[in-house]
Amino acid sequence: MSDRSLRDELERRLLALGDRLPTSALGRLGRTLLAGLRGGRLAWRARQGEHQPTDINALAAVVTSIGQLKGLAMKTGQLLSYLDLELPPEMRSALAVLQTHSPPMPFERVADIVRAELGGRAGLLLKHMAPVPAAAASIGQVHRARLSDGTQIAVKVQYPGIEKAIMSDFRAAAVGKQFVGLIAPGANVDAIVREARRALLDECNYEREALYQERFARIYGDHPRLAVPAVHQRYCSRRVLTTSWVDGLRFDDFVAATPPGLERDRFGEALFEFYLGTLFRHGLYNWDPPPGTYVFMGDGRLAMLDYGSTREFDRIFVQKLAALSRAVRTDTRAAVHAALVNLDMVPNDDAYDFESARALVRSFYGTMLRDETVSIEPGEAMPLRTLLENKRELLKLRLPGELLFIFRIRFGLMSVLARLGARANWYRIEQGFTNTEFARGP
Repeated sequence: MSDRSLRDELERRLLALGDRLPTSALGRLGRTLLAGLRGGRLAWRARQGEHQPTDINALAAVVTSIGQLKGLAMKTGQLLSYLDLELPPEMRSALAVLQTHSPPMPFERVADIVRAELGGRAGLLLKHMAPVPAAAASIGQVHRARLSDGTQIAVKVQYPGIEKAIMSDFRAAAVGKQFVGLIAPGANVDAIVREARRALLDECNYEREALYQERFARIYGDHPRLAVPAVHQRYCSRRVLTTSWVDGLRFDDFVAATPPGLERDRFGEALFEFYLGTLFRHGLYNWDPPPGTYVFMGDGRLAMLDYGSTREFDRIFVQKLAALSRAVRTDTRAAVHAALVNLDMVPNDDAYDFESARALVRSFYGTMLRDETVSIEPGEAMPLRTLLENKRELLKLRLPGELLFIFRIRFGLMSVLARLGARANWYRIEQGFTNTEFARGP
């Protein structure tokens, strides 16, 4: 079965399921562990050389279990679908469906939420809204609609009970720690779990997301390669987000249709700018880069759709991050030590293994430390994991909670760029970002 046929079949099965979002901590933990056991069994069989023709029913059992949980479990499934981990290709393709699909809530419930949130304005949206969702993800589902003037719009409606479900997930400490382990393996998990919990609950506030999306729209309003859909504030609330609709190819379809070369390189540079350039120039950070949120438009631009995961860092913290990037590039002991001390990752003395710490932070940047035009090869995106697992006792690094998001985007972005096959001088591009006025300071 081809990847496209597999995804189509899994999408069909997800859409056919009823929306049964469990919210109790015990119920969610049990279902999450069951989904993990099913997925782990399939992955183990593949590693043991027991590969058989695609077992669509086994894959569907894993994907539908995760899809019905939504929230944290679905975020984890999305992560697994594109990070450079040792997964069977069929499993990766199956999990990729979770980037845009899960069992939807009935349209009657969608309409009730829209009416409760928007009052008299709801009728204008519901009059021309497609009853079948265009996408259904971890926090809410999206319906295509149009306004009375013909403007095509996307209306994202939040699942009822999703905040309670996420809080239940994090009360089950083992599940929360597994999620954080994918983002920042070897870190101070208890401290970072609190940051992860806050970040996922922030995604449930669509008013917050709308404001950040408008800020990104102002930043990239005239960009030749990046597009941010307009927000229609009149039809937004805490649980409803309305933006302009965008047509185009999704990530996997773009990669399948576009041969390696200049077009992929340009989009790779655009993604690099969107995630790291925005951080170093503006202190804004969209930390969740699943390819399901990209739309390659017919006019040559890349539309970025999701801003619920945006974080904002103050100028001082950004300057510390920029100083670390500059120090790693120059690779002098004094500069690297000073940068680690400023981030409170090591003590301000010799009570740590400097060479191991240096190796760790350099592995964090990987290919991006080479001052030449290169592609990021599959497998290069996760070198830090091995170092942290093997040397955590030796290094004794104190990773601040904010670095959760830095780890997340570095791992995720490098994995996406590897799959895209983009080539660039990532060293020089990031050097330009870290030398901007915001990143360097006075």
